[in-house]
Amino acid sequence: MDRLLADCRARLGFDLLGNTWNPVVLYALGAGPRRPGQLRAEIGGISAKVLTETLRRLEEYALVERRAYAEAPPRVEYSRTALGRTLLEPIEALGRWSATYGDAFVEAQGWDD
Repeated sequence: MDRLLADCRARLGFDLLGNTWNPVVLYALGAGPRRPGQLRAEIGGISAKVLTETLRRLEEYALVERRAYAEAPPRVEYSRTALGRTLLEPIEALGRWSATYGDAFVEAQGWDD
């Protein structure tokens, strides 16, 4: 079966959503453009370094757009691109699955013990 080879289109989505922070940051940008500090506060548990790496990666993927303002002090905002907005549906579907089956999943892993 060669449907899931490294160059398979389905793998693109699996790899993209498989990264811990990619879907979280994309989801957080759903409320509109955000500055890095706002994203860190809304997301919680993400370091400035990891957020910066994630935003750069998503920008390279053309899923996030960086906008720098010529102000003092400098201001930068990030927002989802049209392509990035197309990922909202699968991200929300995964969130619904987690809300519905999260307790059963945790229990099956024995993480409650």
